[in-house]
Amino acid sequence: MDNVYIFNIFTQPETYSWLLIIVSFIISFIGIIVPVIPGILFLWLGFIAYHFLIDATDLNAFFWIVMVLFTIVILGSDFVIHYFFVDQFGGSKWSKWGAIAGVFIGIFIYPPIGMIVMPLVIVIAIELWLKKPFKHALKVALSTLAGFLSSAVAKVFIQIVMIIIFAIFILM
Repeated sequence: MDNVYIFNIFTQPETYSWLLIIVSFIISFIGIIVPVIPGILFLWLGFIAYHFLIDATDLNAFFWIVMVLFTIVILGSDFVIHYFFVDQFGGSKWSKWGAIAGVFIGIFIYPPIGMIVMPLVIVIAIELWLKKPFKHALKVALSTLAGFLSSAVAKVFIQIVMIIIFAIFILM
């Protein structure tokens, strides 16, 4: 009984391709919480792995266009949502742009904590510089935390939609 496999599943090359795709999708969700991991790139790695390793005909031009559009939405969500929340909590025009700058700077300074702390610090500093009371500045700054959490929820939802669309295309 030499080289007899009870479970023949891992002898098929396609199985390893599917493992790569599934692991890529899982890592993409981890990237939402840990911005150092480029989550959207891992989602794309899963799509591209399917295209090149399993079936190059299932994913047509329409699929790729839709995925590009969703990717643009995901990449812009951090900035737009932070801007929106600062606006809703009474932040100044400068604080809105400061929150966006804070997200961008925070990406490079000790992520993911930098993405949470930098907008908070920058918005407090701007509001205090504009002679607003500390309580108001803190309220507006805390809105950036709500923005971060809302952005994460939006990304999870959008990525799930992208994976569902992927599944629909490969099952059709």
